[in-house]
Amino acid sequence: MELVGWIVVVLLFAIGMAGTVYPVLPGAIAIYAAFFAYGLFMTFHPFGFWFWTIETLIVIVLFVADYAVSAWGVKKFGGSKASVVGSTIGIMIGPFLIPAFGLIIGPFAGAVLGELVHGSSMDRALKVGWGSMVGLFTSTVVKIVLQLAMIAIFVIWLIVH
Repeated sequence: MELVGWIVVVLLFAIGMAGTVYPVLPGAIAIYAAFFAYGLFMTFHPFGFWFWTIETLIVIVLFVADYAVSAWGVKKFGGSKASVVGSTIGIMIGPFLIPAFGLIIGPFAGAVLGELVHGSSMDRALKVGWGSMVGLFTSTVVKIVLQLAMIAIFVIWLIVH
C-alpha cells in the first residue's frame, strides 16, 4: 500500500507543477492534497502544527500572488479594470481555444480587447497586452518557486521527522 501512496503523492506533485503553466489544473491544491494522500496511505505522524501552518500560508500566498502579480503586470502598463478582467478570462479560456499557444495568446488578447472596450487606443491596448504577458510570466515564476518550496518542505520534514 505504501507504493500506491507514493505513486499518488508523486502524481499529485506532477499535476501541481503542471498547474503552474496550465491554469486549469489545480496547482498548489494538488500539492497540498499530496500531503493528505501521504497521511492517508502512510501516516500523518510527521506532520504537526508548524508543517500545516507553513504549507497553508504558502498556499494562501500563492493564491493572492497569482492574481495580484498578473493584475500588477496589466496595471503597471496602464491597464484598466476591463483589461484585468479580459486578461483573466483569456487565461481561463485561451488554452481551450488554442491548445498550443492559448496560455500566451489568451491573456494578451483578453487584455487588449478589455482595453479596447474601455475606449483606449490600439497602441495603449497593445502596451497593456504586453503588460499582461509580463504579469503572466512573473506569476508563473513565483508559482514555480513557491510550489517547489512546498515540495521541498515536505521532503525535508519527512527526513527530519
